[in-house]
Formats: sequence, structure tokens, C-alpha cells
Amino acid sequence: MEDYNLKSKLIVPLDEYLGIDKLPFKVSIRAMIEIAFWGQNQSSFKRAKEIIKQVYNIDISVNNVLKVTKFIGKIVYDHSYDKALNIWNNRANININCTNKKGTLYIQADGAAVNTRVEDENGSTWRENKLGILFSESDLYKRKDKANQIMHKEYVAFVGSIETFRILIFAKAVELEYWKYENIVFISDGATWLRNMISELFPEAIQILDKYHLIENIYDYGKFIFNGDMKKVETFKEKIMRYCYSNKYNLIEKELKKYKDISIPSTVCNLPVYLKNNKDKIDYSTYEHNGWFVGSRAIESSNKTVVQQRLKQAGMRWSVDGANYLIILRCYQESNHWSEIEKIVVDCINQ
Repeated sequence: MEDYNLKSKLIVPLDEYLGIDKLPFKVSIRAMIEIAFWGQNQSSFKRAKEIIKQVYNIDISVNNVLKVTKFIGKIVYDHSYDKALNIWNNRANININCTNKKGTLYIQADGAAVNTRVEDENGSTWRENKLGILFSESDLYKRKDKANQIMHKEYVAFVGSIETFRILIFAKAVELEYWKYENIVFISDGATWLRNMISELFPEAIQILDKYHLIENIYDYGKFIFNGDMKKVETFKEKIMRYCYSNKYNLIEKELKKYKDISIPSTVCNLPVYLKNNKDKIDYSTYEHNGWFVGSRAIESSNKTVVQQRLKQAGMRWSVDGANYLIILRCYQESNHWSEIEKIVVDCINQ
């Protein structure tokens, strides 16, 4: 009888025995992180459920994959934002003095729309995710054809205001100690918000207008003013780019004045205004001589990898918070920082 009573006192619920009775979803932290990994890595939560079944032989509902991924994403998002905000609020105390500067740090940013469940004042449910990438010369691999391949990028992203995004991208630059680089090169499509942001955060940066985006806009403008005569359009494009390479904006301005009386519809790039706003960012001869990138294809491909492949599948719509929680996990994964997530989650849960 005594032996029976002793054994009965040792019987506890399995959740408590496994130490998961007080954890969300009654699974271990490591299991939650594994679920979140597949939740952000696959094209859908349904596909993540299937992979988890194949890899671990564990059945988990699509809804629970979503909930766990969102839970982990929120923890990582809150941690990342709080860390960035602390850097931003203490930016005046950062010692940016460095006497031995070398190399180039590249920064690129762009926007990509995500479909949400909330309509704006115009009835649109689309919100712009702002994505930034940072990489240095040490992250480049020169192939045999002499082209550079980017082996590593640091990612930041935010669905929402420019004000928050600039805090995130500045904090990431601080983590990379941007002041230790001889050159900071920022490449963009020439959007006003990007020009203003980089001028504010990194006034010393060399800003470059994406050459290939410019060429697309020249073609767009040229097709309209020459009524689709591609021979004239090509000649026009070559002339504008030749002036860019010689860094003679005055000749560009003179050329474009020939067409000043033509009314340009809103659907066509207003090339005179576009180039006027970016006239100090088109010295491609100097940029290429220095070995710098002159195109923003890296950020365009990153948008496909981080945002489009996961959040823009057919029929997908997101809450703004849900999109941010998933995108931050995508950024950690693509930046090769996934191993840091367990500590972030453990510290949060143990608070």
C-alpha cells in the first residue's frame, strides 16, 4: 500500500513532465521555432503543414502553423524594432570616428506592394513593404566572367511608414559600423522618398540612379514622343546615356527642351523632371571606373525572394501586423541569422 501511494505521487500530467505546460501551444520553444521556420520558408502555411508531416511525421493544422509562425514572428519583430529604436534614440552618442577607413558599403532600398485586409481612404487594400539590403565588398565573389556575385546580404523590411523604415535601416547600418567604410554607395530608382531618406541618414553617401531603371524610363518617354518609332527612340536613348557618361547634364537639359511643348500623360515617365531630380546621380563613367555597381537588380531580386515568393501568392491577403511578422522572419532567414531566434524567444518567454 505504501509503495502504491509513493508511485501515485510521482504521476504528473505529461505536459508538466515535459516542461511545456506553461508554454504557448504546449510545445517546446525549439519546436515552435521549427514550425515558424517552415511557416516562413514555404509558399503557404498549407505547404508548411505538409513539409512538417513529411520531415517530422507530426500532424499539425494549417491554422496552428499560422498561429505559431505569427507568435514567433511577433517576438522577433518586437525585439528587432526595440533594438533599432534604442540605436536611433542614442544615435548622437555613437562614436563614428575612424582613421583607417577602407572598402565600400552598399545600401539599396525599394518598395513592393502587399495585399492586406484593410482598405485605405481610396478603397485600396495594397500596402507598400519597404525593403532594404546592405552588403560590402567583402560579401562579393568575382566570377570568371569578372561579374560580381553577392554572397551575403543583410535585410530589413517594414510594411508601413517611411519613418519606421528609416529607423530600421539606420540601425542595421550601425550594426555594420558604416562609418568604417571609405565609401557608402546608395543605389535607387530615383524615388523622392529614397533620395530624402538617404540624404538625411547618410549625407556623405554617393547616390547613384539605377542605370537600367533610367534606360527603361528613357525608352518609355522616347516611345511616346516619337510615336513608337524605335529607330528614333534608340538614337535618343544613346544620346542621353552618352551625356550621362560624360556627366553633362546641361546637354541633357538642352536635348529635352526640344520636346517641352509635348504634354506627357501621367502613365509615362516625365523624363525632364526625373533627370532634373537626379542630375547629381548619373555620372556613370566615374562610378564604373571606381568599380561600383550602377544597377539595383540586387534589391529587385531580393524583393522577389523576401516578399513576393511568400506573401504574394494567388489569393493571399494579410493583416499589416501579420505581414510584418512574417517578413521579419524572412529577413532573419535570408540574412543567415536564423540561429539567433532561439535566444530571442527564450529571453522573451522567460521575462
